Amino acid sequence: MKNFHEELKRKVDAYVHGVYAASKGFPKEEIYGITSQLRRAALSVVLNYIEGYARFRKNVHKNFIEIAYGSLQESKYLLQFSFEEKYMSEGEYKNLSELAEDIGKMLWGILRNMNRET
Repeated sequence: MKNFHEELKRKVDAYVHGVYAASKGFPKEEIYGITSQLRRAALSVVLNYIEGYARFRKNVHKNFIEIAYGSLQESKYLLQFSFEEKYMSEGEYKNLSELAEDIGKMLWGILRNMNRET
């Protein structure tokens, strides 16, 4: 389980750094719009995952993982929107989308296992 946790944490960290790097080139008029929202959604994934992992009660842990998963879905849409608005390159979009898919599968796997245990 520890290896899984470390791998997921590594991927989510890379995702957040990738989002920050890609969004540096967004239009200045979006600094309080899509740039801020995308960055906050991406940060929410890692912060809720880490906080949930630190909780001992399963229901509380599960709630944080669900929030992390929801924030990931939000950030995936914002990535798509940003790409369609030509705020990021196809390469940036593809790399971040693939990483988000991997993270989503891992988070969903955690939730699926938690549901089996209850």
